[in-house]
Amino acid sequence: MSTNSPLEQENAAEVEGMPEPKPAETGTENDEALAQQPEPMLPQAEYDRLKAERDQAFDRLARLQAEFDNARKREARERADFRDFAVSGAVEQILPVLDNFQLALQAQGSAEQLRTGVELIVKQMEEALKAVGVQTIETVGTQFDPRIHEALGSIETTEAPDQQVLEEVRRGYRIKEKLLRPALVRVASNTAQREA
Repeated sequence: MSTNSPLEQENAAEVEGMPEPKPAETGTENDEALAQQPEPMLPQAEYDRLKAERDQAFDRLARLQAEFDNARKREARERADFRDFAVSGAVEQILPVLDNFQLALQAQGSAEQLRTGVELIVKQMEEALKAVGVQTIETVGTQFDPRIHEALGSIETTEAPDQQVLEEVRRGYRIKEKLLRPALVRVASNTAQREA
């Protein structure tokens, strides 16, 4: 005896009368079945409108790509021009110094005159570096700072505070806050101050 309700029996009878669904087609069989189905026809006006929109989109894309390439090339060219301009400004300041070194090499004066000439050239070079924004790093008498100083060695002393720069071996330079070269220095080593 069946315990199904009259509604369930009616639904079961409808299902029995229907053909069984076929298993889903996969892979190439599905692709072939789709290819065999006729495509829905668009009115010619709609087709032409869609084709024109597609052509405009491709044209816009090609133009945007060309504009992007041109902008990238223009930016690279401008960057190179700026670099050349900056270098030429620095070189322009240094050329007179080079001229004076060449004149000093041709000079026939005494050693003292040659030394005085070289001192003037060094002063001229320092002025040229200042003109392009290069600054010297303070050393002697300041506290050792590993960010701008490079210690070549230490000097045992009780007359200076520990880690104070006592001697500059090579001058350091920077442009604004950018370090070009650290100053090479010798630092005080005051053991008496460290023990206290």
